[in-house]
Amino acid sequence: MFLWKRLLESLGAALLVAAAIWATPNAFAQFPQPLVDENAVKKVSDHVYVIMGFPNIGIVVGTRATLVIDTGLGPRNGATVARVAERLAKTPILYLTTTHFHPEHAAGLEAFPPNTVLIRPTVQQEELEKRGDEMMDYFRNRSAQNKDLLQDVHLRPPDILFDKELNLDLGGVTARLFWLGAAHTLGDELIFVNEDSVLLPGDIVQDKLIPNLSNEDASAKSWIADLDKLSPLHPKLIVPDHGALGDASLIAKERAFLADLLKSTLDLKRQGKSADDAAQTIAAQFKTKYPDWTGNALANDVRRIFVEPQ
Repeated sequence: MFLWKRLLESLGAALLVAAAIWATPNAFAQFPQPLVDENAVKKVSDHVYVIMGFPNIGIVVGTRATLVIDTGLGPRNGATVARVAERLAKTPILYLTTTHFHPEHAAGLEAFPPNTVLIRPTVQQEELEKRGDEMMDYFRNRSAQNKDLLQDVHLRPPDILFDKELNLDLGGVTARLFWLGAAHTLGDELIFVNEDSVLLPGDIVQDKLIPNLSNEDASAKSWIADLDKLSPLHPKLIVPDHGALGDASLIAKERAFLADLLKSTLDLKRQGKSADDAAQTIAAQFKTKYPDWTGNALANDVRRIFVEPQ
């Protein structure tokens, strides 16, 4: 933890950061700053706005209603997001959805107006009910600030559940909410804004951030299959939950990294290597092969792949 703290204080030292990224075990968050900045709003297409931060939060504005994608970490951040949405909205009708159940995406719900219509995939809601308290405690224990932001969080059930897909007419723009299968979590949701060709993929597609198989329900194999289903969309813009925005090429880059990680891990497993030995070997290899990829989940990913049914 001391090394990690020093590295966070030295973000300008790229080589030191890279060394820590490849060596550090599991983590759920790519960036440490949990406060949403209501001034960090960008209009990225005709109907889509993004609050850049932890996480990036999408707001899709139509003539009939507005859709908010993710809440920020806890009610204080949720209130900030709700204020921005109110400022951008053309009508009082407000929808909210969450890309997955982790607290920086789902724990700010109670700060939204009471008339907010909450929408989730059924599988994500079930995952939240099963693992939400555990994940909330994990985030609370990461820092005193997180603990304060997540104090006395109250969640409520969704107003609308869907199995695979839901198309939401916001007036002049349609948001397609869909679930493809396990990836970063079991219940990852994606949103495609049809008229603007904007994809909001949660943590499933990001710009050179090491993919994170967050628990035993996550799946590298399914994640790759999900990416194959996304490719035909050819989005003009991708708005990941964390990190920089990009174009459709991010899908291919994410797939290539995951495919290489899956194959490399399984090759070492077939050679009789232990999961820990494989993690060490792959960390060294990938540090050279992918020097500009950041994140700290690689060792954890290798261990997850070791036990994942193939």
